[in-house]
Amino acid sequence: MATNNLKDRTQRLVAEFCKGDDHAFAELYDMYVQMLYNYGLKLTTDHELLKDCIHDVFVKVYSKRNEKNAINNLCSYLLISLKNRLLDEFRRHTFSTPNEVEEYEYRRSADDVEREYIALEGEQKNVAKVAHLMKNLTRRQRQAITLYYLEERKYDEICVIMNMNYHSVRNLMHRGMLKLREAAV
Repeated sequence: MATNNLKDRTQRLVAEFCKGDDHAFAELYDMYVQMLYNYGLKLTTDHELLKDCIHDVFVKVYSKRNEKNAINNLCSYLLISLKNRLLDEFRRHTFSTPNEVEEYEYRRSADDVEREYIALEGEQKNVAKVAHLMKNLTRRQRQAITLYYLEERKYDEICVIMNMNYHSVRNLMHRGMLKLREAAV
């Protein structure tokens, strides 16, 4: 029911705005600016860029009010426009640089490729070794260590997830680490 009222109010304000009522535009701005800001925070952490892009979107809406194609769903239009505007800015920042392309001298030597290959090979060996060591643990120990070290959960969260008390989780982790140390030697 509330969404129908919002939709009806939005449609009425859009119609008034298209007829030249700037007060209606101000109301639309007030209705949607916080929603756009919250949505934009999911796409970027750059607050100033986000504010600029939101204002660009509203300027675009304002400048296109005399066009014959009326906006049917303003909320969707604003969200899509903001996403596209942010993507344009991301692309522009990605492909622009203060230095001229000619200033860069990029040569990839055989030594660099070899170092990267050796590093990758070492990483793969480490992953295989950890997987082998984890097989020495019980299922519950593996779960607790995975939650703590890989998912970076706190002991309180692990207690809830595993349905155990705090001291039992600590003991489980301690025994698991002892087993890992034994197996690693």
